[in-house]
Amino acid sequence: MTEMTTTRGAWRNWAGNVTVHPERTVAPASTRELAEAVADAAEAGLRVKAAGTGHSFTAAAATDGLLIRPERLTGVRAVDRAAGTVTVAAGTPLHVFNKELAAHGLSLANMGDIMEQTVSGAVSTGTHGTGRDSASLAAQLTGLTLVTAEGGVLDCSATEHPEVFSAARIGLGALGVIAELTFAVEPVFLLRAREEPMSFARVTAEFEQLVAENEHFEFYWFPHTDNCTTKRNNRSAGPAAPLGRVGGWVEDELVANGLFQAVCSVGRAVPAAVPAIARLAGRALSARSYTDTAYKVFTSTRRVRFLEMEYALPREAAVPALRELRSAVERSRLRVSFPVEVRTAPADDIPLSTAYGRDTAYIAVHMYRGTPYRAYFTAAERVMTAHGGRPHWGKLHSLDASALAEVCPRLGDFVALRDRLDPRRVFGNAYLRRVLGD
Repeated sequence: MTEMTTTRGAWRNWAGNVTVHPERTVAPASTRELAEAVADAAEAGLRVKAAGTGHSFTAAAATDGLLIRPERLTGVRAVDRAAGTVTVAAGTPLHVFNKELAAHGLSLANMGDIMEQTVSGAVSTGTHGTGRDSASLAAQLTGLTLVTAEGGVLDCSATEHPEVFSAARIGLGALGVIAELTFAVEPVFLLRAREEPMSFARVTAEFEQLVAENEHFEFYWFPHTDNCTTKRNNRSAGPAAPLGRVGGWVEDELVANGLFQAVCSVGRAVPAAVPAIARLAGRALSARSYTDTAYKVFTSTRRVRFLEMEYALPREAAVPALRELRSAVERSRLRVSFPVEVRTAPADDIPLSTAYGRDTAYIAVHMYRGTPYRAYFTAAERVMTAHGGRPHWGKLHSLDASALAEVCPRLGDFVALRDRLDPRRVFGNAYLRRVLGD
């Protein structure tokens, strides 16, 4: 029996829309302790889930059995410069991992903009940034260590348990609990960031050109307006020219977090004011350029809490879908204070990846926490599914296994592997029953 401290108490996700009361909560500090905890729980008939920092909006990590917390399963385990890989413990937050990589003179090729997630949570739900050629965090993996339903330990890669490795890169916690991950890395590099306001008409007309001409392109459209903010990030030989301390604080803290928090609160209290607020928000951020270490450009601080839905579409469907979403908002009584985010990714080969087999565009919709969101998300989902959209596994959606089988061609293969690895559904919960079936 493991000697780890076992605690009780509620767990809530970052957005506050998921709360669970597990029977046990443990925080293992090693793969051995993690395997012992899983074996003990399985023997006691408890379901097991691992929770990161709770940045998923779904109940993917929810359990009333054993909840595994990540706080002590952290740190870089190995750096292999010859192979160009770094192995890191699963509970390491991305902001810590990025700093440790930079200290070794190394970097990931691409990443999302949220720094608070654990590496395993980000990988398991398909977290991605935006990139013409570089894909999600999961696509940058070269190996992982998985604790299975009986407490066994599998070291997986393209040559060792390759079927498990292929699927577990985005495994939703359904195949086991990840203990360690090995990422492909490269020498640290600089990115030149160019942020610029642009009209909706222009950015949609030039979308394909903007994607083709930039290594990393994304934009935000502010509903109820014609205003967009574009971001173009490209590698630079330097020199570094980071944002000034005062200027960066004004833009990223005072405006993007402090002012935005205030206007969202007003919009929640007085929905009729939202269109005017949106026009204000769309004009608040001005053009700017800067050059800095890659992770400092890719990532940002998000203090305003929200709920989110995101769908992955065939890239050629992005602009038609966005125009349809705009028409749906304009025809309705919806009041949307959060911008709509559009990003891209190349095709990959991960079975449950939202970019599996096709070049992809992502459209994400958000609502400020505490604001009614269902009508907006339902309208957005109707548009996205009409274009063959696949939902982000960690963000809100209503699709079940039968609907997902129509848009995720490898879902059946994943479920068959799950049947082999976890026939008793030690790692099951209500969310997985909905999206994967019994």
